[in-house]
Amino acid sequence: MKYMASRLRYMAALVCMSLGLCGPAVAEEYSFGVVPQFEPLRLASAWIPILEELERRTGHRFVMSGTPDIPAFEDAFRRGAFDFAYMNPYHAVMAHDHQGYLPLLRDGGRQLFGILVVARDGGIDDPAQLAGKQVAFPAPNALGASLMIRSDLAQRFGIDCVPVYAATHSSAYLNVLLGRSAAAGGVMATFTAQPETVRNGLRIIHETQRVPPHPVVAHPRVSEEVREEVRRAFLDMAHDAGGQAALDRVPFREIVAATMEDYQPLRDMNLERFVE
Repeated sequence: MKYMASRLRYMAALVCMSLGLCGPAVAEEYSFGVVPQFEPLRLASAWIPILEELERRTGHRFVMSGTPDIPAFEDAFRRGAFDFAYMNPYHAVMAHDHQGYLPLLRDGGRQLFGILVVARDGGIDDPAQLAGKQVAFPAPNALGASLMIRSDLAQRFGIDCVPVYAATHSSAYLNVLLGRSAAAGGVMATFTAQPETVRNGLRIIHETQRVPPHPVVAHPRVSEEVREEVRRAFLDMAHDAGGQAALDRVPFREIVAATMEDYQPLRDMNLERFVE
């Protein structure tokens, strides 16, 4: 029965993620949005075990609230549709400005940076060679994979490219492998998660500066008591093998408490001109 219930929740989450049907939760049930870096099946397989651990440790219920693509995810957090969410650092700044979302946790064992990849045997070695060429990005406002890469191309290399938005990191990488784009923006976490055939067909030619990685955030309508229960549950998960195994799927290598001050440097990067 436990397996069947878990399976039914898993399938329900996939439907919500594909159709964007899950909305804000009520009472002791909380919605949890996840930025759609990957396809719904992959996101659900990573996050549902974590949400089940949170339920066991806090006594609250968490429902994965899906969106079909990153622009839809942005629209949802701007409207305050999520009680909790996992989002990129610049999204955290946007979400704080629009709704007052508060960072709770982040990975303290790594930093986020954008990478620019090209076909391994495509003959492009310098980002300056991409002037006027088509470059694939997962979405306009993906931080490392789009905003920071487009900023570097324009301000550091002085070139204009032709951006195309492929909806996910995986699709952006595939655009290059299939010869549809000369390059793609991504981040190291999603690049290393690709199948070996994808990784072996691509080559990294540029990395951006480093910033603190994706936080888990909470809407201010969630009580401080519940926010702290969730923060503590995540931190406690890192202290046992089963909990850390679930966190590794995101990945959270060294989960630590986060605050808005961690992401203040992003305001100094002048990325606003690249936000769409």
